[in-house]
Amino acid sequence: MPPRKSSLETLSDWRSGPTIRNLLRAISRETEAINRPLRIMEVCGTHTMTLHRSGLKPLLKEAGVVMVSGPGCPVCITPDYYHEAVIDLVTSQKNIIATTFGDMTRVPTGRGSLQTTVPSPGSEIKIVYSPDEALELAGQHPEKEVMFFGAGFETTIPAIAFTAKKAAATGLKNFTLLAALWLIPPALEAILRSGEVDIDGFIYPGHVSVIIGQQAYSFVAEKYRLPGAIAGFEPADVLLGILSVVRQVRAGRPEVANEYRRAVRAEGNPGALALMAEMLEPYEAEWRGLGRIKNSGLRLKSEWQKLEAARRFNLRLQPGKSLKSGCRCGEVLKGLLEPVDCPLFARHCNPDHPQGPCMVSYEGACLIEYKYSSGEKKK
Repeated sequence: MPPRKSSLETLSDWRSGPTIRNLLRAISRETEAINRPLRIMEVCGTHTMTLHRSGLKPLLKEAGVVMVSGPGCPVCITPDYYHEAVIDLVTSQKNIIATTFGDMTRVPTGRGSLQTTVPSPGSEIKIVYSPDEALELAGQHPEKEVMFFGAGFETTIPAIAFTAKKAAATGLKNFTLLAALWLIPPALEAILRSGEVDIDGFIYPGHVSVIIGQQAYSFVAEKYRLPGAIAGFEPADVLLGILSVVRQVRAGRPEVANEYRRAVRAEGNPGALALMAEMLEPYEAEWRGLGRIKNSGLRLKSEWQKLEAARRFNLRLQPGKSLKSGCRCGEVLKGLLEPVDCPLFARHCNPDHPQGPCMVSYEGACLIEYKYSSGEKKK
């Protein structure tokens, strides 16, 4: 059954001033009845971008809703030691092509960044735009080892898994995967279980939900009695999700609302989920800011271990010497701190000289805040 068609028919409808103002007024009426400001966490960095780029965050605050950024940036939550393992590899061995997405190369660590690393002769660090591009490089350079350093949530995990399966099927012996693959629902439970963050509900990520569906978040409503809504990425999308959460709070009936029905089915994407289950298995993974979380990461199953870069190159994926910069990215990811509350923000940390991954990634809360915040905040 296809997703239900929305009454907003065109892209301009989802961005129009009258639509936005109507939704903000509706939210304000609901919060006035609740008679207290609400704190809602937008899990996804793309939602954070929409809120800032559209100027919605201060307008929502006026309407009685404080938006809190969450851990929805895979570049940001990946521990430094993954980057450092790749740096060690390309600086100590010849004929290695380490590939990854662009913003992964700029993350600062105690060993520097991939962007500033000087590889051994014959080795290089190359930016790719898809895991399949890394696979093509392996075919073009049979004399070299090509590793794809893939970080991502459920949105990109199926494509990474498919590429690994394709590598095995084509018989390429020089392609490996360093998987930094993270699952959103266990991270949300870790935040709620910690009791450190005061929130009234969640805006769930639309593109992750396309893969995992609606029921993956049901524990939040059932176990923690908190409302939530899946939302798309246009301004009206986000406001519809927020309005749904506010109404759930007012009614005292938490649920998982799907306000992105034009893209998200309740069951998610069965084909993508089946591929993930075939290739990958969960394990206790470490998240920046959140620590170790049970079943929150995915790694290749034993039958696919020949594709595992950590095994082939004996990579050390353990915490080492941390970067002592004073960066508070971990607390930002957990929703404990606003980017402007970090003492480094816009003073010693900016996009040209990032002190942490939250100022590097396009989905990072600090970069987004810096790009769209006022001049006063940057002084």
